[in-house]
Amino acid sequence: MARRIAAGAAYGGGSIGLLGAAAVGVLLAEVQLAKRQVGGGIAPVPPSADGRYGVAFAGPADPLRLGLLGDSTAAGQGVRRAGQTPGALLASGLAAVSERPVDLRNVAQPGARSDDLERQVSLLLADTSRPPDVCVIMIGANDVTHRMPATQSVRCLTTAVRRLRTAGAEVVVGTCPDLGTIEPVYQPLRWLARRVSRQLAAAQTIGSVEQGGRTVSLGDLLGPEFEANPRELFGPDNYHPSAEGYATAAMAVLPTLCAVLGLWPESDRLDGARREDMLPVAKAASQAAREAGTEVTGARAPWALLKHRRRRRLPAATEPHPHPHPEPHDEAGAAGQETGTKTAEAGPAAKTGETGETGESHGKPRNLPAN
Repeated sequence: MARRIAAGAAYGGGSIGLLGAAAVGVLLAEVQLAKRQVGGGIAPVPPSADGRYGVAFAGPADPLRLGLLGDSTAAGQGVRRAGQTPGALLASGLAAVSERPVDLRNVAQPGARSDDLERQVSLLLADTSRPPDVCVIMIGANDVTHRMPATQSVRCLTTAVRRLRTAGAEVVVGTCPDLGTIEPVYQPLRWLARRVSRQLAAAQTIGSVEQGGRTVSLGDLLGPEFEANPRELFGPDNYHPSAEGYATAAMAVLPTLCAVLGLWPESDRLDGARREDMLPVAKAASQAAREAGTEVTGARAPWALLKHRRRRRLPAATEPHPHPHPEPHDEAGAAGQETGTKTAEAGPAAKTGETGETGESHGKPRNLPAN
């Protein structure tokens, strides 16, 4: 199914039907029930975390430029402090590992679907003298909830990845999360949400890898934590992640973000004990969609590497300094955000000995300060 969706996106095909007509009535009733319960609280406007991180590492080398694109998850909706957003956590971690300052530019828009990526990419690439070195895209949840055709969703994403790669930026895509983990969603909608989310995530992986990007499956990465601690890991609206939830997701993306920039040595040896393998890209994408925290990167076409990188502790998010050359933000993307220096209080740190995908315990990595 994922390969059919990706092929349909590449060749302009229509959407792939997933449900029989007999199920529509039941599912629509479940959707209305979930809508009444999700968003019962108020999700604060995501704070602006744009600016320079790791100023203590200032030196002759130019700062790394990190761009963040996507929806409310990429923007950090659900938390109130800049240091708790995914952008601040990733920029702080990247600065600590590279020992270079990192300039963060976040153009993600709450409520955005994949068809908004064209606008967001244009914002990032508007200043041709300062293209991003690496971009992280987190998108897909709103495509599912608004029933956007999967082929259109993947086509928009692959176009965005291609534009960024053509501009010289490395790209890491956090694929569609598993909407079946949302607490107020009941059966059979929960089953459907999980199925559609995974199919879209797999198709996103195929399209992104074929354009030279890497993907990290978010999937049900937070599923066990959400089920065990829904009040801790969901935000006040019972939909967006809390500070702890964002820290968990950022911790999974950071190793791939560093690897794509060559900051951590790549090994040609695959670790069988960690279920790493070289597979056809469609099979790798399908397996990654079922196992959150999995990285997929292109190898020799049509093959891809499936990796389970050890998750790393996140450093405390530092205070972002205003960018030395402020750039105007799109009005819609900057609604409610403040400019100038933001006090980015440290986001929640991952606990010492964080358990990775294989259940192994890993301590604090070299170069990352303790929280």
